[in-house]
Amino acid sequence: MTSGKAARRKRQVPPPPVRSTGGGRRASNRVLIFAGIGLLCIAAAIGIVFAFTGGSSSDSATPATLPDAGVVNAQFAGIPQNDNVLGAAKAPATMVQYIDLQCPVCRAFETEVMPTILRRYVRTGKVKVVTRPIAFIGPDSETGLRGSLAIAEQDRMAEFNQLLYFNQGAENGGWLNDEMVQSAAASIPGVDLDAFNQARDSSAVADRQKEFAQDADADGVTGTPSIYVGKSGSNTLTPVSPASLPTVAQVSAAIEKALG
Repeated sequence: MTSGKAARRKRQVPPPPVRSTGGGRRASNRVLIFAGIGLLCIAAAIGIVFAFTGGSSSDSATPATLPDAGVVNAQFAGIPQNDNVLGAAKAPATMVQYIDLQCPVCRAFETEVMPTILRRYVRTGKVKVVTRPIAFIGPDSETGLRGSLAIAEQDRMAEFNQLLYFNQGAENGGWLNDEMVQSAAASIPGVDLDAFNQARDSSAVADRQKEFAQDADADGVTGTPSIYVGKSGSNTLTPVSPASLPTVAQVSAAIEKALG
């Protein structure tokens, strides 16, 4: 590449004359043979790459980190998690919540009410939260639910659910798909994506899904969110504002009663 400066003139040598052969410029037979061999080699190399990649690079692409992942991970940092239980195992009060990851009212509860409950009662060891996701709204709910149950095996259900609420789209709008579920899992530090993807299609997750659906029927759940609070170890928990959006005051009052 030349710089274009006048000080770097190059001696111009006129090219030799080209003789006309009565047609376009043609390569010799030898050149054509070597060119053909070269093309065959290139085609073979492409075939090998295609065979090993399956013809697509999207399968090996790293899932995108979801917006607000840092905020969500910080929200739950330091709080014990075990499967679908958030908080100290020996907390004197228990809150059970039935949720649907597509539910906009659940989103409002988890993003507007729960942060205060976490700060007042969960971080202080007074309450443990038992989350039971169910597929209440539609088929996309099941995609999210199975992802939530799969990541519970790595004790990261709380972050996963909250990330989906922070990035929630319209009900049955197609946003809660495989790509979104994998991105939510990939946005949580330390998650094993291979194990997560295998667990989503496992019989253990399918059994857990049926178990939570049966629990919801037994508890008379008619909508999401459905919140129940009581003393830990008690067989009777009190519903708080069933199938609607409970306020911080309502949830706090139920917890204080359970602690009393």
